[in-house]
Amino acid sequence: MTTKIFINLPVKNLNGSIGFYTKLGFTNNPQFTDKTAACMVLNETIFVMLLTYEKFKSFTKKEIADATKTTQVLLAIDVESKDKVVELVNIAKEAGGSVYMEAADHDWMYQHSFADPDGHQWELLYMDESKLPQA
Repeated sequence: MTTKIFINLPVKNLNGSIGFYTKLGFTNNPQFTDKTAACMVLNETIFVMLLTYEKFKSFTKKEIADATKTTQVLLAIDVESKDKVVELVNIAKEAGGSVYMEAADHDWMYQHSFADPDGHQWELLYMDESKLPQA
């Protein structure tokens, strides 16, 4: 069974993207960082690999989508509280990201969304499973 996930994202400005994700609380692993890529650690099992377009192209034969115009994937992470969702969206905006969907409160789940400077979409959510509607 898989024990770690590596999310690979093409970025136009590697240093700018490192700064953006650092402000969100990710840490950089210099062991897997060079002038073409950076490993940003969310926790002990989730890593975001920021790759220059040239580096990203070496891993695929397909054209790279422009995430500011198309969506291929939504990246969703669960955080510890509604306040943390709000805090991280505000940090993302201050760091150069943008809000692409307004917050939604479903009583048992609160979610809000942001896009990083390259347009990659992140969903932040807090779930109180004790309030989950019963089927």
